[in-house]
Amino acid sequence: MKSIDTQTPCPCGNPAGYTQCCGPLHEGAAAATAEQLMRSRYSAYVLKREDYLLASWHASSRPVSLRLAAQQPAPTWLGLEIRQHQQSDDDHAVVEFVARYRLGGGRAQRQHETSRFVREAGRWYYLDGQLDS
Repeated sequence: MKSIDTQTPCPCGNPAGYTQCCGPLHEGAAAATAEQLMRSRYSAYVLKREDYLLASWHASSRPVSLRLAAQQPAPTWLGLEIRQHQQSDDDHAVVEFVARYRLGGGRAQRQHETSRFVREAGRWYYLDGQLDS
């Protein structure tokens, strides 16, 4: 797990900083919206917080492990853009995002995904996502 300087912007792009943005979620606070959860999950990928990624993944679709430490070459995450956040009711939402990354010394790539989220017992969870080309 990477450590982060508390004075730097949050990996999700929020200039308020990690300790004011994704840090509290990584330590157990509940996300207020599906978009906030999506941002915290992106930051967790940057910081290799597999524990948080699995805990914030809905039990019905959660994998046993992500094996982030075993990924070779490991992705270097370059940025997150939220394209759209739609909440259909109190407990269901969709977030469309583009995450940019680089593998090794290769060219920058984009992961464009539309993700579904569900809220249970006051907590948002990532359910699944569809990759867009």
